[in-house]
Amino acid sequence: MNRNISLQNGEWVTILTNQKEQKKLPFISLRWILLGAYLVAGIVPLLLLASTMLHSVQGYFVEERKKELLSQANVISGQVISSGFLYHDKNRSDLEEGILKTSQEEDYRVLILDDSCTVIYDTGYEDIGKTFLLPEVIQALQDKDTAKEQKDGTVYAAASIVGAGNSRVGVVLIADGLTDVHSIIGDIGKEAYLLLGALVFLVLVMMIVISKVFTEPVKSLIGIIQRMSEGHFEQRLKIGGKVHNEIVDLAIACNQMADQLEKVESTRQQFVSNVSHELKTPLSSVKVLSESILLQEDVPKEMYVEFLHDINSEVDRMTAIINDLLTLVKLDQKEIPLNFKETDLNHMMEDIIKRLQPLADAKGVSLQWEAQKEVHADVDEMKLSLAISNLVDNAVKYTPEEGIVKVSLDADHQNVFISVADTGIGIPEDEVNRIFERFYRVDKTRDRETGGTGLGLSITHSTIMMHKGSVKVNSKEEEGTTILVRIPLKQSAAQ
Repeated sequence: MNRNISLQNGEWVTILTNQKEQKKLPFISLRWILLGAYLVAGIVPLLLLASTMLHSVQGYFVEERKKELLSQANVISGQVISSGFLYHDKNRSDLEEGILKTSQEEDYRVLILDDSCTVIYDTGYEDIGKTFLLPEVIQALQDKDTAKEQKDGTVYAAASIVGAGNSRVGVVLIADGLTDVHSIIGDIGKEAYLLLGALVFLVLVMMIVISKVFTEPVKSLIGIIQRMSEGHFEQRLKIGGKVHNEIVDLAIACNQMADQLEKVESTRQQFVSNVSHELKTPLSSVKVLSESILLQEDVPKEMYVEFLHDINSEVDRMTAIINDLLTLVKLDQKEIPLNFKETDLNHMMEDIIKRLQPLADAKGVSLQWEAQKEVHADVDEMKLSLAISNLVDNAVKYTPEEGIVKVSLDADHQNVFISVADTGIGIPEDEVNRIFERFYRVDKTRDRETGGTGLGLSITHSTIMMHKGSVKVNSKEEEGTTILVRIPLKQSAAQ
């Protein structure tokens, strides 16, 4: 079994869960995930870019070679036409010598074919008299000079020889290998891949550093949270540096959560201490009274009755404390459903004033009531009436004779506003936010005189929160306190 601690409405809740029900997913470090993502996003595009660029450069060189060979083929074709190479032997040897010299200098092979695709001259002297039915030759005879790269890496450039009447009487075919092109591309590729390797190394180092920069704060955060889960709420993350980013926001949020948890833990401990104290006092009184009776002999009946009355009062006090505690627990856990219905708040407030008027009169306090308008709202009349009664009752109790407690009701198009202002003892500025804590009392010396369990304001606050409202407190010592309650006129369907 696994024990999980969670917060629910300010209370600690221990939940027992079965370990078998939780499937543990395989752990994959965020650092490796980031590193993998960086590799895919950073290095793969570089490899693709390098490959594409090399392919483009190679294509450029091949195209330039094809243009160069086709241009040379056209030059030779012009020379063939002007010399009458196909028809008589005059100047033929000079042309052949020139073509052979050019072929040797440029390291390519030149063939001259007639209109039947028969080789009549070959600088390699290998294929004279043979027939070459190459697609490039046939296209050239059809007046479509062309140059194409073959599967074996050879480039064929074919230019037609134009005769009388613009007829195609032959073809000049140049065949050249791309060894030099591939050599150049190979050299460029080596340099490019060396540069790419260095770049990949730098990117990899940067990725490792960046992933560490991102994951180290997260690991520290996990460590802090784990220690907090063990109850060490004093843990805090150090926030340094001048750059503000999401990691810093996460650290700030973690520290704020730790502050709240530490505050809740302190409140819980104080609450347990207060409960113990509040229950110990009447229990001690009961014990003292009962022992007093038991240790005395021949105790008059009147004393028995008096002591039993005192014991009964202390039991009633303990019962009230326990009942209020149970009410708070039920409110926190939303076990007490609210019965919202449209309520005449003017009538409800008048009933509250009528009930508490005798208490104010007995203390010589002027209890004033003012309504700015007729107000109807969706509320749980019984619970809200109890909450407002607690506020007014508290104001009367802590207001001296001839003081004033003024209760007012107002509303706008969205909210109801109920104000309870008094000229009482006031609340110290550093304690204003604590008056809704359980068992908290501003005047520590008057808790027994003013009565109550010290839980009324806590119940009031919980009730108003369940109405989706808010409570604002303004107070100055020896001048008085004003409490403003805001509640929506209409409650949403989902509560």
